[in-house]
Amino acid sequence: MSNVNQTQENSANNTTNKYFIAVEGPIGVGKTTLAQKLAQSFQGELLLECANENPFLERFYQDPKSGALPAQLYFLFQRTQQLKSLIQTDMFINTRVADYLMEKDRLFARVTLNQDELNLYEQVYQNLTIDAPTPDLVIYLQAPVDVLLKRIRQRGVQMEFSISEEYLQKLSDAYTDFFHYYDSSPLLIVNASGMDLVNNQQHYEQLLERIEETTSGRHYFNPTVI
Repeated sequence: MSNVNQTQENSANNTTNKYFIAVEGPIGVGKTTLAQKLAQSFQGELLLECANENPFLERFYQDPKSGALPAQLYFLFQRTQQLKSLIQTDMFINTRVADYLMEKDRLFARVTLNQDELNLYEQVYQNLTIDAPTPDLVIYLQAPVDVLLKRIRQRGVQMEFSISEEYLQKLSDAYTDFFHYYDSSPLLIVNASGMDLVNNQQHYEQLLERIEETTSGRHYFNPTVI
């Protein structure tokens, strides 16, 4: 067996004392890819926001002014229902790995909605939002806007081709502001611009080590170039 295959086998047998891990960051940074790999490594349950199921998302990308509110409300209902189902199950059965935080919903709303729409959204949010479980670890992936845009283009999702650099910059800035003050969970901030989770197993193994070491406070990770 090759060293890479042995490493993958060892990863699949890993366990962790973190029952709920949330991966966050702007569009194109690699949240879902990392969440999928972590769920596999920890033999846990994967929670995805399933953006492709939102029937209003393509309209939003094509015409943000008219499509923002229905797209945002759909995500709010979807995420609330998913986390409600999570709370109703035993959180200690196994590890859950999600590619979002509930708080991201308001973050996106403040970037995409005008003031009247945001006021309406906030009223709905206050009546719907549940006490979402607090993650044992939040992994915040960062990358420059040009890297995000390149990755979005490379993955070839047709409706995402209209995502602008300006929108990505606003979103990235909103994430930076949010996590500057975030202290609800241990936080691992990852420089994802040079990290290749698909083709570089060493990057992933380094990240796994940092994940296990992060039990409190705020920490930073830059993958070593190998």
